[in-house]
Amino acid sequence: MLIVYVLLFALTMLIHELGHLAAARICRVPAPELGLGWGPKLFETKAPGFTFKLHLLPVGAYVRLDMRELQTRQLGQQVFVLLAGVLVNLAAALATQGTWFSLMNYLLAATNLLPLYQQDGWKCGMVMLRALLERRSALVEWTFTIAGGVVSCTAVASLAFKYF
Repeated sequence: MLIVYVLLFALTMLIHELGHLAAARICRVPAPELGLGWGPKLFETKAPGFTFKLHLLPVGAYVRLDMRELQTRQLGQQVFVLLAGVLVNLAAALATQGTWFSLMNYLLAATNLLPLYQQDGWKCGMVMLRALLERRSALVEWTFTIAGGVVSCTAVASLAFKYF
């Protein structure tokens, strides 16, 4: 049964990243690589416009976006690309309501919205802060990163204490 959950979670992560990839394509942002897992590479294949890589440990997934190109896009397009994975997970969760797959999609969407370092919520926050300030500010970005981490950990801990 554990292998089924691992495969469902890997599928959840893969469709999340496919959401980012589709949004990048719509906004004409190059995304040369899509990967599933961490660690040593097991498999690699070329697809139209990107390379897919499968790694040994089915924990994590990624799309390598051309960030310089993404940053030249309007704020709405940047946020769309960064939140597309969450939107796809929410759609998958709604379409499979009442299943473990639905729950995994809801959880992945929720955790990606947190302003934790390198999560989609953090990336969107950074994009919006930079647009609001019309520049980069190391002090503001570090403050957002640390405060986002503290708030996220506090929220998760309070939920854990409430339900467990």
